[in-house]
Amino acid sequence: MIQLNNIEKYYENGAIKTFVLRQLNLEIQEGEFVSIMGPSGAGKSTLLHILGMLDTPSGGEYHFYDQPVHQLNERQTTELHRDHIGFVFQSYHLIDELTVAENLETPLLYQKVKSNERKGRIAEMLDRFNIVAKKGLFPNQLSGGQQQLIGIARALITNPKLILADEPTGNLNSAEGERIMTHFKHLNAEGVSIIQCTHSEKNAAYGSRIINLVDGWVDADERTSS
Repeated sequence: MIQLNNIEKYYENGAIKTFVLRQLNLEIQEGEFVSIMGPSGAGKSTLLHILGMLDTPSGGEYHFYDQPVHQLNERQTTELHRDHIGFVFQSYHLIDELTVAENLETPLLYQKVKSNERKGRIAEMLDRFNIVAKKGLFPNQLSGGQQQLIGIARALITNPKLILADEPTGNLNSAEGERIMTHFKHLNAEGVSIIQCTHSEKNAAYGSRIINLVDGWVDADERTSS
């Protein structure tokens, strides 16, 4: 599904290059649940944003389902991201002025899904996450855990092949966080590929593989018993 060859990310200030990722080589198979760990500044979020095509590497090759992402233009990468990837953010990124149902509908509008199908998918997600009663509420009327559930439902509503999650429980209490991780585990069991960045060893253990980054390098890559 994903093949990274010598991926680098750096920022230039005159003749000085500040590296965030260094010659990173990584292969991720379809159906995996991968946890990316490491201290602050290790490059976790940068890697996730490159995988999600929200950022571009400074060098190296990125293949996504045999598509050479590093050679595609902005329109092509936008379409690839839109059609195959769902993103879950730590800070939810819901639109405050829209209701729960309208937030769920937004990615479908970008995909130009027809009205009847949009209504059907929204109803399915509301039912799946047991949030039918919340559909007319606005984000500021929900708890953090409820907002993150909406974020996951919004990421899933386009039927993506891959979910990317950046510290998905970072703003939640332990009970809410455990609920979110259980949802991810169930989604992965259904065949959805998941890559998450996390500081939490407990959350990382929900994955089947843990990749540890240190100073932009892969320091360890291990399978878990889960």
